[in-house]
Amino acid sequence: MRHTAVLPVLLVAVLHSAAASAGAVAEPAANPSNAQVYFIWPHDGTVIEGGRFWLRMGLRNMGVAPKGTDIPDTGHHHVLIDTALPSMTEPIPNDRNHLHFGAGETEARIELPPGTHTLQLLVGDMNHVPHTPPVVSKKITVTVR
Repeated sequence: MRHTAVLPVLLVAVLHSAAASAGAVAEPAANPSNAQVYFIWPHDGTVIEGGRFWLRMGLRNMGVAPKGTDIPDTGHHHVLIDTALPSMTEPIPNDRNHLHFGAGETEARIELPPGTHTLQLLVGDMNHVPHTPPVVSKKITVTVR
């Protein structure tokens, strides 16, 4: 009998929370000021034979969590290929120049066409929006032969 009295209260709380978040624009998540994202591999200047390689990403002083995970000081990786940084107040685009690793991956097999390419990492929050301040890596250059 006690449980039936609790269910309506929980239902009202969930519906109120959902209604409030549906109309609100989420603020970018804050991050620790000492957070760093970096490439484990490849390194700046690496020459890659064949175009397919394992990209390995590191994150220091923050945790990696899948998209939609609302835990402070966490986020997930995005790889920017041959492009400038996107808006820091909107979700990171999802296209061939902006790869999302929303499952919390820290490595991925990617393929690039022959030529010189730039790579940069950007950590997004649970909604793919960069943190405040942004957690962004140094831009590196790789050459595919």
